Amino acid sequence: MKKSRPIKTMLLAAAAALSLSSFDVPDYDSIKVAAPFPMPAIAVYNFPARDFSIADYGAKKRGSDTEANCIAANTAAFSRAMEACAGAGGGRVVVPDGVWPSGPIHFRSNCDLHLADGATVQFSPRPEDFLPAVEVSWEGMECMNYSPMVYAYRCENIAISGGGKLTPTMDVWRVWFKRPKPHMDALARLYDWAYKGTPVAERRMAEGENHLRPHMIHFNQCRNVRLEDFKIRNSPFWTIHLYRCDGALVRGLDVYAHGHNNDGIDLEMTRNCLVEDCTFDQGDDGVVIKSGRNHDAWRIGQPTENIVVRNCRVRNAHGLLVVGSEISGGIRNVYMHDCAMDDKVMNLFYIKTNRRRGAFVKDIYMERVSANEMQRAFAIDTDVLYQWKDLVPTYKDTVTAISDIYMRDVKCAVADGIYEINGDKDLPVSNVNISGVEVDTVRKYTTRAANVEGLHTDNIKWKTFTGKE
Repeated sequence: MKKSRPIKTMLLAAAAALSLSSFDVPDYDSIKVAAPFPMPAIAVYNFPARDFSIADYGAKKRGSDTEANCIAANTAAFSRAMEACAGAGGGRVVVPDGVWPSGPIHFRSNCDLHLADGATVQFSPRPEDFLPAVEVSWEGMECMNYSPMVYAYRCENIAISGGGKLTPTMDVWRVWFKRPKPHMDALARLYDWAYKGTPVAERRMAEGENHLRPHMIHFNQCRNVRLEDFKIRNSPFWTIHLYRCDGALVRGLDVYAHGHNNDGIDLEMTRNCLVEDCTFDQGDDGVVIKSGRNHDAWRIGQPTENIVVRNCRVRNAHGLLVVGSEISGGIRNVYMHDCAMDDKVMNLFYIKTNRRRGAFVKDIYMERVSANEMQRAFAIDTDVLYQWKDLVPTYKDTVTAISDIYMRDVKCAVADGIYEINGDKDLPVSNVNISGVEVDTVRKYTTRAANVEGLHTDNIKWKTFTGKE
């Protein structure tokens, strides 16, 4: 006899058909977020009060067996605990105090990976432990690659919480930081596959010496995500990547990763996201807004939108708030406010693109930010290609429209220059507003601008200028 569906399951199914701003079932709380654009409320799922400890599913602490046996046992334990948790209708998959070596952790819907105080998940150094390959996006192009250390695909109501820590064993990944010819050849093939529309399932990158490093956390096409209060120490590649997600709360994280491409958080083709009260200490950019690369992004057609970042601190990074350069899906409605940068960055607020991207960037705001040392407080560059300039051809020449950019009430200790805008001659940047920017010492130049229409500045000050203009 077929059993009737529980009332709670029916409510969840009904809620899934609604927009995130319209949840009114008791399983969800709602956070209203102030922004200079219409910002939907963030839905926060209340997980059922059920715990599934990995220790009850065969997990082994470090030292209780060989490292290889612990990794195998714990990878399986995470899988079984996630399966049991999801099958019961949701709850917490709990990692108790101690060090737990493991392979990848794959999420199921309605599961909260809870890292207890004193808990550390130490991920394997062996690339083979992150096979079979899964669907990811690597620098804006979709492919089949090594599994991220923590991975979710088309899940909803998922979280990582608690005061514990996620950390990889970096031995092999550090070797893979280098980009020798086999790696660059692999990226050129992937670029070509994206242009030709090769099915993602056929874009197999976890082979040979391709060496596309896995993400630490990669949530792909997920709804209603929460990341709260845990720590990350190091990452093989991008640290936190929310890709094509709808609805996210990122709160109270402590992230440190100083390897190659170690961005703090990358929000890509993602919408309706609040990032608050986090600390990032990065080897690359801090808070990064992206939207896919070229033909893949045009195919998907999903802009990044409705992003608020507040009360965050970046200790070191290449940039505090960086938009691009993967932006072909378009980016709009981004608001960073009341944040701080402790040490030094290259660019405090940076928008970058090139003539292969063909997108739009509009309604981006930064205000009430304090900072220490940087090359430029604000910059727009429309010709950023890095190693891609000579590696692959330009299949489609198309300009990015950049407009309605705002920077207000920013205080900096030292900068080479206050702002530098290099727009495209065929489609100049438009409506840039910079006001209330104070720099104690300017070392090289004050302001530079080319190919911009509607540049509005007010109350830009500096105390000491040591350059020559």
